[in-house]
Amino acid sequence: MNKKTLTAALKNLPLGRLRYYEKIGSTNDMALSWGNEGERDFSIVIANEQLTGRGRNGRIWQTPPDSALAFSLLLIPNIREEKNISLFTGLGALALVDTLRQHYALDAKIKWPNDVLVNGEKLAGILVEANWQGDKIKNIVLGMGVNVYKNSVPNNVLFPATSLEELKPDKFSKPIRSLLLSQILESFAKRRPSLERGDLHNAWDKNLAFKGTQVQIHARDGQVIQEGKILGVNQDGSLRLDTHPAIYFGDVHLRPIKV
Repeated sequence: MNKKTLTAALKNLPLGRLRYYEKIGSTNDMALSWGNEGERDFSIVIANEQLTGRGRNGRIWQTPPDSALAFSLLLIPNIREEKNISLFTGLGALALVDTLRQHYALDAKIKWPNDVLVNGEKLAGILVEANWQGDKIKNIVLGMGVNVYKNSVPNNVLFPATSLEELKPDKFSKPIRSLLLSQILESFAKRRPSLERGDLHNAWDKNLAFKGTQVQIHARDGQVIQEGKILGVNQDGSLRLDTHPAIYFGDVHLRPIKV
């Protein structure tokens, strides 16, 4: 993957601008910095190797060279989208879910709030961060990391993980990251109007992993703060349990209860 192949693969998409790095600390950090410069909506930062990428709760996420798809979108919400900022994570996840189902026949699901699973194993993660100007959002950055090849899966993981190469060796035995990126961005652009309409949570709910399952909600320190059966996703993107009407993102993560 290089800038020439990326530019060719993305030429028909309504992107703002493209920045490609062979090696970078964090695509999200670069996109946040870029956003302070007043860059255009739907611009993208992508890296072949990421050294200090971030997951939720401050976790470090590294991307070895030639392994994963690591990119960040710079997005400028319009007035209606600003009312649904909490749904951008779901929008990113749904774009990947749509791509995996349509192009690769993979039954992907969204593990609330920000992971995409296939066969119950983590394939991708999403991190949304915002640039604020006073009390108003200037822009947001949506970072996504997809495990494409086997060497992109970390050895020490808190949740079982997989890669597209393991799931579909016939499709991912050759370089395909540029094509995959174009498919994800196309799905993202198609889904985005539902964020503006305010009904994206319906699709998120439909594609929710562990729905009807007993789960535990853990705090950042690992303490269990809530248990219950997942009922669905609320209109604001919070999680609805049979024991609690709304669990918000914050520094929490979800684990199914093994029986």
